[in-house]
Amino acid sequence: MGAFGLQTHIWNNNLKSAILLAGFPFLLVLLLYGLSIAYVVLAGDVQSVNNGLVLAVDHVARLWPYALLGAALWFGIAWLFYQYMIESIVGSRGLTRKEEPELYNLLENLCVSRGLRTPTINIIETPALNAFASGLSEKSYKVTVTRGLLETLNQEELEAVLAHELTHIMNKDVRLLIIAVIFVGIFSFFGEMIFRNAFRSGIRVGGHTRSRNGDSRGGGILILIAGVIIIVAYVLALVIRFTLSRKREYLADAGAVELTRNPDAMISALRKISGRSKVDAPNDIQQMMVENDQLFAGIFATHPPIEKRIDALANFAGGRE
Repeated sequence: MGAFGLQTHIWNNNLKSAILLAGFPFLLVLLLYGLSIAYVVLAGDVQSVNNGLVLAVDHVARLWPYALLGAALWFGIAWLFYQYMIESIVGSRGLTRKEEPELYNLLENLCVSRGLRTPTINIIETPALNAFASGLSEKSYKVTVTRGLLETLNQEELEAVLAHELTHIMNKDVRLLIIAVIFVGIFSFFGEMIFRNAFRSGIRVGGHTRSRNGDSRGGGILILIAGVIIIVAYVLALVIRFTLSRKREYLADAGAVELTRNPDAMISALRKISGRSKVDAPNDIQQMMVENDQLFAGIFATHPPIEKRIDALANFAGGRE
């Protein structure tokens, strides 16, 4: 079950992730089309449903370069400042080797075994038991642990958790998940904007549309179509992000066993973490952690149940349940 012994599984997973991420530009255009339909209705220029749909296509044709440019700008800013934002949100700080020499030694030994540059370590001062990796390049990778994790796990269990996070880095899970979070943020922003404001405005403007062109039914249908398109784009974006993370936890657990040769330590660490992992952070960040028992968007579980992860380690990695 080792992630690096089953390299084809990682290649397959990364290929699927790349395909899913490639779908974001399509979803962005779909979102823009939904917003354009709403715009032409609010502008009062619609003469019929077909006319409104055609006008929206023309609108998208004029605006999509600017939309892509805006998305690129959004992505660029997030790319540069994501680490600062994460640290500010979770309240983490840098942890020096002088403060926790054994922790650094554990991580350094794991990295040496794979010829990797040792990430820096951050800490969150919370009794919760959790950890996550972040970063977009070798120079920026960081592993963040909680105080509760350091005080509760023994050395072997802590090494297993560090190996789990290091596997996320080696498998490029961290970079893919951060990119997905950035892109979904675009859909979240426009989704909230349209639901909080545009539809209420659409209802009011619907009367104005009726008075101008006598097509109240057409305007209402177009608003409905716009809403459906926006909802579909947003939900698909959430599904993409959900798909990128869930099965990767199994591979990271397997990678931890591959690095430490100690499946029992990973199993024991998961047992201690279970039910004690809640960190005060948005689900966007909790999704990156060793364990997240919160539902994403109130619907999706971003991590497999710990019981299933333990079963997998016992059945395929030789661990004792």
